[in-house]
Amino acid sequence: MKKTYYLASLGCAKNTVDSSSMAELLKKDGYRGTDDPALASVLIVNTCGFIQAAREESLQVLGELAQQKQPGQWLIAAGCLTERYRELITEKVQGVDGFIGTRRWMDILELLSEMRRNPKTPQYHIPDVQSVGRDEKGVLRASVQGTSAYLKIADGCRRLCAFCSIPLIKGTTVSRPLELILNEAETLQYQGVKELIIIAQDTTDYGYDLGMKDGLATLLEKMLPRIPEIPWLRLLYSFPGYVSDRLIDLMSDTPQVLHYFDIPLQHADPGLLKKMKRPSDIDWVYRTVEKMRARIPDLAIRSTFIVGYPGETEKEFNTLLKFLEEMQLDHVGAFTFSFEPGTTSESFGDPVSEEEKQERLRRLMKLQEAISLKRNQALIGKKLDVLIEGEGDGISVGRSYRDAPEIDGLVIVNGVLPVGTIHPVLIAGAMTHDLTADIVK
Repeated sequence: MKKTYYLASLGCAKNTVDSSSMAELLKKDGYRGTDDPALASVLIVNTCGFIQAAREESLQVLGELAQQKQPGQWLIAAGCLTERYRELITEKVQGVDGFIGTRRWMDILELLSEMRRNPKTPQYHIPDVQSVGRDEKGVLRASVQGTSAYLKIADGCRRLCAFCSIPLIKGTTVSRPLELILNEAETLQYQGVKELIIIAQDTTDYGYDLGMKDGLATLLEKMLPRIPEIPWLRLLYSFPGYVSDRLIDLMSDTPQVLHYFDIPLQHADPGLLKKMKRPSDIDWVYRTVEKMRARIPDLAIRSTFIVGYPGETEKEFNTLLKFLEEMQLDHVGAFTFSFEPGTTSESFGDPVSEEEKQERLRRLMKLQEAISLKRNQALIGKKLDVLIEGEGDGISVGRSYRDAPEIDGLVIVNGVLPVGTIHPVLIAGAMTHDLTADIVK
């Protein structure tokens, strides 16, 4: 087979960026990408290892490719699952030829060289390093999806939340050089990107390791004048307690910065948050959201929560439900607790039954769906700009500023609009997650 590769990227958008960067390195070395595994000389799965369900998916995809693998093909397990659970992959999947972790994704060509030198023995390229490497070998740290692009500004995390395995997988925070990020943003502008999505494990922690204070606001203040042709800039993954007034002012005063706020809160009971080793000042959340809504009346807020954390009582869960009723968030993602060996929550075990977890998840989402529907219904009769991402059969589909790709809702427009353009529409109907609209004449 010629130098061709098939790359399956699993997990979050941050993983997708790593996949795009590996693909760029392969292309520089003469490889050509293909969507058909049967036509690839190299099969790569960029795995996710964040929670049990993600690990199972990663093992399933690796197993399917291993079974389909033809003579002359190589199968590589890359990414988060490989970084932390390489023994699990070896145990569960027969036929993996190469292993590379998430901290040294940039060594994909070095791994292939090692595999060529030792074709009969599985090769492990997972050196004992403390954090994600800074030597990115000149590739763009972004993933372009249509006319939207995810731009990674940092990797790893220094927050030691009791339930989270990310520091074990990625290591501590490594912020990327400011000027390099600015140059990449300009490159994405030249490529015609309409929506630039800033991502990291914690975007509000950007620059801490570089000696910067309020680094995200500093980055945006320098970036926005350099990308005047990108109409939308979206921020994801903010950390409670680190949203500065300066950042709020930027969002309020700068048309490019979308009025969309993503802050994973995880819970609302102070005692349980302390047990999670998360910020437990819920009064700060109330004050900050009130301040932001006063400055930005059309602000859309997304958050995520965990139910069934070890020791979560019915009273603590009801505190979370009460919080959701009072906060009236636009979008909520909720997950049942996933037991993660090696985290500081390991000593608590997993005492809440799966049945109870699922029942609490059902109750939470039933409540939130009613809230989301109500907030969507309030938009009927209003005009929103929509980034068009598809069209057919006389309709167009896109997203407003209120909706991040893949995780939030869609706007279904009656009429045909050009894909990749931003158009004003009049909201005509509302569902729990999605909106319907007519073209503004």
